[in-house]
Amino acid sequence: MVTILGCVPSDGLSAVEAACQEALDQGACSASVILNILARRRDPAPAAILQTPDALRLTHEPVADCARYDSLRRAS
Repeated sequence: MVTILGCVPSDGLSAVEAACQEALDQGACSASVILNILARRRDPAPAAILQTPDALRLTHEPVADCARYDSLRRAS
């Protein structure tokens, strides 16, 4: 209960009340569920995907070669 009430200053009483009601409607009475609901409502929509200009695209994709790291370890 204290954890839920601790969200009132940052999220507002109406948001906390709505999150509690949503949790009760779903049959979940847990502070972690209510905090999750509040976090989902707080986070903005995902950022728009930017198009990469052709000048910045890779022409030769790098090859993962972990043996390079082994050679660095032997040198030290």
